[in-house]
Amino acid sequence: MAAYRYIMNSYPKAALHHVKEMADLAAHNISKAISFQGAPGANSHIAALQYKADSLALPCFSFEDAIDAVKNGDANRAIIPIENSLHGRVADIHFLLPESGLHIIGEHFMPIHHCLMGHSKSAKLETAMSHPQALGQCRKYLRAHNIIPIAYADTAAAAAYVADSDNPKAAAIAPSLSAQLYGLEMIQENIEDSDDNMTRFVILSRDALGPQDAIDTPMTTLTFEVKNIPAALYKAMGGFATNGVNMTKLESYQNGASFAATEFYADIEGRPGDTAVDRAIEELRFHTKWVRILGTYPQARARTLND
Repeated sequence: MAAYRYIMNSYPKAALHHVKEMADLAAHNISKAISFQGAPGANSHIAALQYKADSLALPCFSFEDAIDAVKNGDANRAIIPIENSLHGRVADIHFLLPESGLHIIGEHFMPIHHCLMGHSKSAKLETAMSHPQALGQCRKYLRAHNIIPIAYADTAAAAAYVADSDNPKAAAIAPSLSAQLYGLEMIQENIEDSDDNMTRFVILSRDALGPQDAIDTPMTTLTFEVKNIPAALYKAMGGFATNGVNMTKLESYQNGASFAATEFYADIEGRPGDTAVDRAIEELRFHTKWVRILGTYPQARARTLND
């Protein structure tokens, strides 16, 4: 079955049964399949079910695999985490998405609560394994309890790895669903450094939403590279200010080793076809080497702050 190529036998043994079962279900109803990176029980698995309750989540070992599942027709959608309120950027969506040919058609925000789980509550823990993002979001708890963080591919796979081991001093940090799936004992819930910990996910599709798709509050995501001249970014941003287009996110990253090619990822309120947005993007194109629209989609969470 085509979906099995995303299993890759890189999951711990405790996870394989669940992975194969979920891949089977997704393969029989691809229109409802939504791929995610991680093992069953990961935050992205939970986010997929929250985004659409009747979706059939397809586990994929890497972000590239989750994207390829959509490109190759093994899933209808992919859900990818891109930023966290505590620890910043999650996936290199800035590099992965432009190369994929997929489009952002939605976003989903999910509160993240991390749980410490292991073989026994009574054991003196020495290590905690999890995704680097989760470890970073729980660093105060780990330091306070003298637990050594160990990075792993994802949270739920870390729980499955601990379940496979016989080391009572090893624990995992993962969602509570992982403890249920892999038979681990819950040691401590909600160990994240802040109780307002939030991750933003984007939904990817082969087809973009079109002008005919009604969107009450549209968001548009784009990437661009500024020209290597003084005040290039200032000039590129001018069109958004003069046309009253709200930019809710702007993040820079380097492409290549020269440190001379600065690319930017931006979210704006509005959509192409709106007069103000079209004028702003036209001016942006004039002051940049290239501009790529990654998608227009409904805003899932208001960006304005209440005074």
